Amino acid sequence: MLIYKIFRPGEWAELRENGQTAGAPVDLADGFVHFSTADQARETAARHFAGEDGLVLLAVEAEALGAALKWEVSRGGARFPHLYAPLRLSDVVWHEALPLVNGRHVFPDLGG
Repeated sequence: MLIYKIFRPGEWAELRENGQTAGAPVDLADGFVHFSTADQARETAARHFAGEDGLVLLAVEAEALGAALKWEVSRGGARFPHLYAPLRLSDVVWHEALPLVNGRHVFPDLGG
């Protein structure tokens, strides 16, 4: 199962440069890297990245993260994937820009 992480340009650049990251400021504050499922990613973008251009969507295979990935109740009682380890560049299956068109992020087909 693929799970998704949205990064701002600088956060994506840091991951590419260093090969791993503890995540965005919200991840550092919470002590884990926030991910979303295909069904959750659009709402995550709308709630936490509204109006931001230049975003990058990363896809990661959940099973490859092992025991460091925990599914925990969050927004609206839904279970979200949280990574309690650094995110490694080698974990990223694919990445794609999330263009902002008419105030909304345009997502690729996530099948969710």
